[in-house]
Amino acid sequence: MVPESLKSVTTLTFDVFGTVLDLTGSLVSPTQKLMEELGAEISGAEFWPQWRARQRIEQYQDSLMMLGHSGYLETCRRALAYCLRVNGIEFNNRQIDRFMRVWQNLRPYEDSVRGLERLKGKYRLVALSNGEPWFLKHLADNRIKFEFHRIISVEEAGFFKPHPSVYRTAARLLDSEPSEILMVAAHSFDIMGARASGYRGVYVNRYRLPYEDSIQYKPDMLVDDFDGLADNLLDA
Repeated sequence: MVPESLKSVTTLTFDVFGTVLDLTGSLVSPTQKLMEELGAEISGAEFWPQWRARQRIEQYQDSLMMLGHSGYLETCRRALAYCLRVNGIEFNNRQIDRFMRVWQNLRPYEDSVRGLERLKGKYRLVALSNGEPWFLKHLADNRIKFEFHRIISVEEAGFFKPHPSVYRTAARLLDSEPSEILMVAAHSFDIMGARASGYRGVYVNRYRLPYEDSIQYKPDMLVDDFDGLADNLLDA
């Protein structure tokens, strides 16, 4: 059943990396090959969580230091180099540049595509992502293969999520009140940032992780995947 707090929602904004797209499923295998190429003792499965965590730190640092949006792929690259150094793995820039092409081949979660298709007749569906505009268009057209009502990059706000400017800029571009927008994300920081900016929020708990310790900015709904999201939002 749709909660009362979501009855006024007309637009769904979706996090892309890790919510719609399966980063772990797409990148662990190529990362394993990179570790083998570089003669590393650590496995791709062990290296990936380090890389992913460092990438977020890179993004947070850009926002905290008011450096602007340096680019999602750039933060991925910087994080990769950092984690390789932490693990004492030797590399050169040519190897990193070649490896970074794997980000062009990210795969969506099967349930995310099903859910988007089910929801498109009832809501405006918008990608709201840390990615660069050109990169997001490539992923939507060639990997997710879904036509969003609009694709909004945080580049238009000049900060990475969860900076409040991202959500305020998106509301302005969508000509909507924040309370009319529902942020859908598998990362609790994204939902918390959106809720703090007046959005409603659905936490897609793909990774079985607890939500932030926040009384004020809780999600309106918690679901396991996009099938559950569509089931709840389409329930008359």
